[in-house]
Amino acid sequence: MAFSPEEGSFALDRKLSDSEWASVHSESLRHLVTAIAYRSINRLPKELRPSMELVFQWASEAETVKGHNELLNAEAARLAQLFEAQGRKTAVLKGAANARLYPDPFMRHAGDIDLWVEGGRKSVVALVKKMGYELDEKDEGSPHHIHIQGASKVPVEVHFRPSSGVFNPFARRRLLRYLENEILNTERVPEGFSVPSIKFALAMQLAHIQRHFFKGGVGLKQLVDYFVLLEHSTANDRREISAKLSRFGLKRLGAAVMWIMGEVFGLENDKMLVPPDAKLGKRMLAEVYESGNFGFNRVNAKDEHGMNFVVRWLGNRWKTIRLVPFSLSEVFWQEADYWRDFVRKIPLRIKYRRISIWDLYH
Repeated sequence: MAFSPEEGSFALDRKLSDSEWASVHSESLRHLVTAIAYRSINRLPKELRPSMELVFQWASEAETVKGHNELLNAEAARLAQLFEAQGRKTAVLKGAANARLYPDPFMRHAGDIDLWVEGGRKSVVALVKKMGYELDEKDEGSPHHIHIQGASKVPVEVHFRPSSGVFNPFARRRLLRYLENEILNTERVPEGFSVPSIKFALAMQLAHIQRHFFKGGVGLKQLVDYFVLLEHSTANDRREISAKLSRFGLKRLGAAVMWIMGEVFGLENDKMLVPPDAKLGKRMLAEVYESGNFGFNRVNAKDEHGMNFVVRWLGNRWKTIRLVPFSLSEVFWQEADYWRDFVRKIPLRIKYRRISIWDLYH
């Protein structure tokens, strides 16, 4: 079975059994691509579709996704206009900016609102407080964004930096310098907000995929996003970003992602940023299928909740070490980041009398 997000269709060589369709449905939920899959099902010949009971359930879930997208777009436009009224340039990152590029702009599973606001951390935090919003205390010291409370029915992240970048501080500095210049080239779209250029999105979202892939996991939703970005990119966009991937610390993972783009989604070779790497691509795809959306829906997630601190800690360290083939420097700097964060949260561990504070957030 192959799938093309751009055409919104499955290619099936046989009729799937009820149990196989149940598995496809379950995986679409785990990776947050339910509405995308439903659109594809509607394009299948009737004899190849799943049972009517499952189709009705799928239709209901797809309609919910559509409603969330409509709310997200409206809230993103409203919030952007509020900050612009304060004299700040804004841009919606990822989610709503990506969704508008899909064949059906309501088929992408909506998440939160990522809104970049110019001015830097100190200035943006002061502005948010002046506008009467409360900050999430967990964001204290965050290097790139803050969550604001009471701003919307949708979770909102206000970014004072365009990206969290990569773990390698030298590559991150080069990446952020590029993104901070490129994000100034925004475009106003009919949805009522501004979005960054495709070049910005290609660099920023590949770094986003890499960071989450190393940190906890990445799902099919993020890879579908990247396929759509590549489909909308120009040859000049791809040429410029391709030339910078090594300096941004993204070339090896980029090669793995390009293999997935071709193998799973059928992307043409001339639309790839770098030559695909089959060996890394297969390893990454296996991790993607196992992790689900951002690693929150891992196949063995229930088992992880039952682990004691030592077993879980050792497991997490081993997960990181296994990713060395993708980037030795990212593994090294991620571990350095982990230990820095561990020391920083010692007061919190003392407060709650716990060595591990993982369970406080899970």
